[in-house]
Formats: sequence, C-alpha cells, structure tokens
Amino acid sequence: RWLYGKQICLFYAFCGVLFGICSLSTLTLLSTVCCLKICFPAYGKLMFRREHGQTLIACAWTYAAIFACSPLAHWGEYGAEPYGTACCIDWRSTNVNAVAMSYTVVLFVFCFILPCGVIVTSYSLILVTVKESRKAVEQH
Repeated sequence: RWLYGKQICLFYAFCGVLFGICSLSTLTLLSTVCCLKICFPAYGKLMFRREHGQTLIACAWTYAAIFACSPLAHWGEYGAEPYGTACCIDWRSTNVNAVAMSYTVVLFVFCFILPCGVIVTSYSLILVTVKESRKAVEQH
C-alpha cells in the first residue's frame, strides 16, 4: 500500500506524468526534426540553431506540464494505482466521473496516439528516403 500520504502521492503521480509525457514529446520532436533534415532537403539546408532546439524543448515541457497539471486543476484525478503500491492517474475514477473520463481520452489521444503516430510516420519516411537514396547510388 502507499505509505507516504496524499500530498506525496499527488507529487509522485504528477512527476510520473510530467516526465513521461515530456520524454515522449521530446522523442516526437526529435523524430520530426530528423525527418525534416533527411527527407526534405530544402528544410534540411536551413541552419538549425541552438535557439531552435531550446524553443522545441520548452514546447515539450510546456505540453507535458499542461497535461500533468490538469488533474491538479480537477480535470482528471491522481490517486493510488490499483495495487496501491504507487500513485498515478486514478483510472478507476473514469468509471464514475465523466470529467475524469474526458481527461483520460484526451490524454490517450494527444499523449500516446498522436506522438506515436508522428514517430512512426517520421521514421517510415526516413527509411523510404534512405532506401531510395541507396537505389540512386547503386544506379550511378
């Protein structure tokens, strides 16, 4: 069972959601930048400066913070996991609370489906581009 009280549970869950979403968001942005640099040479020739990277990282943290702070603003809930040994999003509240259900659905779409779709699409385009480049090199 969770031994550390409600406030520490909220903090623990908040950190888990914040760092998890930020990690996936950063990977999504990285795959997108790689795809632009490799698959679209017109964009690849543009200089990618330190400020661009800092802006993208700030966007990833802001995106993650919005979803992590939402349960603290009562859109969704944090609570003990089903086994009670750790804290995360309270999945059981979605059965009785329509607001919590809407948060879970939005979280699933915008923090899992969309980023994973962008990553898969980006790396698929990179693979296709590399395959086409290899064929072009072999022909010469």
